[in-house]
Amino acid sequence: MKRVFSIASLPLVSLLLVGLPLTAQAEETFSTAQLEVMAGGCANCHGTDGRLAGSVPTIAGRPADVLASRLLDFKHEEAGETTIMDRIAKGFTDAELEALARHFAGIDLENDNETEE
Repeated sequence: MKRVFSIASLPLVSLLLVGLPLTAQAEETFSTAQLEVMAGGCANCHGTDGRLAGSVPTIAGRPADVLASRLLDFKHEEAGETTIMDRIAKGFTDAELEALARHFAGIDLENDNETEE
């Protein structure tokens, strides 16, 4: 038996096909609150806003493409020298890691508003 879609179903099918790219794009956009939650775990080692000075690298203010590349290397086990970052990065999607890279890259270290006591 041959099945044929009715003409009435065409608007629904076309709506679904048009909506797919929008859904994929929406998954890569994160709210400020979502980014803050995701970045909160980074503070354990890299300090608040990625500014920790010491043996753990400062990630704030570094270029987003460098950070994203490094995070993706950790996730996909392409970085040789890791401590725990390979395991942490695996808990995020590629889009989340790229968003985190943009988040930390956007922190301006030159105009740091924190005051020293």
